[in-house]
Amino acid sequence: MHKPIQIGKLSITFLQSHHETQGAADLFELLIPPHAHINIPHLHRVSDETVLGMNGITTWIVGQRCITLRPDQQLHIPRGTVHSCLNDQQTTARVICLLTPGRLGPEYFLEIAAALKAEDPPNLAYIGSVMARYDIIPIASKESPLFDRPGVVAR
Repeated sequence: MHKPIQIGKLSITFLQSHHETQGAADLFELLIPPHAHINIPHLHRVSDETVLGMNGITTWIVGQRCITLRPDQQLHIPRGTVHSCLNDQQTTARVICLLTPGRLGPEYFLEIAAALKAEDPPNLAYIGSVMARYDIIPIASKESPLFDRPGVVAR
């Protein structure tokens, strides 16, 4: 297991990265704090993503669907599908994410953490270029169901 990576209050711990799996997969744990929207809508061109609910409840926007993920449930997000996640609950949520094939590794999250710390406000163009290098394509759209949820602020 790798050292946890902090991005704000979000914690990411790699269990296995594509370095250990010869590119087959990235497997990591996310600890998502209460009332957190952890990412912008995005898609992966090359990787499928499977998310396992461990503790707490998260809300996933997948395509045009809003999906509640509870402990012991799983969610499959096929490559090319726009998705985003938030924890709009009172408690921390824990999920396990599996991306196949693996493209991220801890390097992605370390670069994003450094970019977010470097400038205030963050340089979104630079962050978008980091995302693209790791096959994460940001999708900025007011049509996303995420923007229609009361009390949710897109960041």
